[in-house]
Amino acid sequence: MHLFSPLALRSVTLRNRIAVSPMCQYSALDGRANDWHLVHLGARAVGGAGLVMFEATAVEARGRISPADLGLWEEGQVEPLARVVRFVTAQGAVAALQLAHAGRKASVRAPWDGGAPLPAAEGGWAPVAPSAVPFADGYATPHALAPSELAGIVGAFAAAARRAAAAGFGAVEVHAAHGYLLHQFLSPLANRREDAHGGSFENRTRLLREVVGAVRAEWPERLPLLVRISATDWAPGGWDLDQSVELARGLGPLGVDLVDVSSGGLVATAQVQAGPGYQTGFAERIRREAHVPTGAVGMIVSPEQADHAVRSGQADLVLLARELLRDPHFPLRAARALGQEGPWPRQYLRAR
Repeated sequence: MHLFSPLALRSVTLRNRIAVSPMCQYSALDGRANDWHLVHLGARAVGGAGLVMFEATAVEARGRISPADLGLWEEGQVEPLARVVRFVTAQGAVAALQLAHAGRKASVRAPWDGGAPLPAAEGGWAPVAPSAVPFADGYATPHALAPSELAGIVGAFAAAARRAAAAGFGAVEVHAAHGYLLHQFLSPLANRREDAHGGSFENRTRLLREVVGAVRAEWPERLPLLVRISATDWAPGGWDLDQSVELARGLGPLGVDLVDVSSGGLVATAQVQAGPGYQTGFAERIRREAHVPTGAVGMIVSPEQADHAVRSGQADLVLLARELLRDPHFPLRAARALGQEGPWPRQYLRAR
């Protein structure tokens, strides 16, 4: 097993184990994909990635991080995504969609506009969360979702999965990381509920399990389902690796095919111990103890480093973000460096 070994997930086979990590582009209008998404994601498919994950795509309008996020809460958003999917697929990559809800981290400006909370007078909206606990100073206090409202959240994820299938995606990922809504329910730092969705580990993980079950029921059985989690909050009293292992053990029986392992994002004061490959150890432990395939992400920047993560059994898939922004053709370069055959498009063969 190495970086350029094919990876089979249900009926889908990735041509290699390099994935484009979902990266928000803050470039959509009314949740719809456009030429930027076609060129951005299409370039990574041309560059040789096995899996091209589209950015966090909101399952309802209030679940967007910013007004410029992709969305899939209505039928009119299907075809703009399908256009990009068709191109990505034609290049030999598998197109995947990350289904997301920002929760209390919703309604902010794009990063290049400062990323601060967006007031209602400028198009912002009221965020929701498990409890009325704001993300950080200066953020709005979110509306604590009532028990009767949670079925609507689950239904929104399921409906978005159905639309993703109509758009032609080969895989979907449920976003339960980086401090967004499903992660907020997981962590006792954000979840102060005293009902069936708060308190114990079983209760805090309930909404994610309900969402996964609903998505799996709508998503074609032959296609893979991934879940992204933050292995730790990097904060005392928060979600941690032990809980992540226990959660991952329960996701496989629900029909999850791979756990995409990241970390952090829940609290602004987290003390992240970052460094090259700093999260691959989380993926390795979850893979070993929960007996589920994993993906590793985080400051993976060289072909040798990515290959080592796969060869050593730390992960089954390596997800790259910033490195693929710097070099869309990283997979082709990595294949040459590792003595493997790269998936060169025929239009580029003269450069091989």
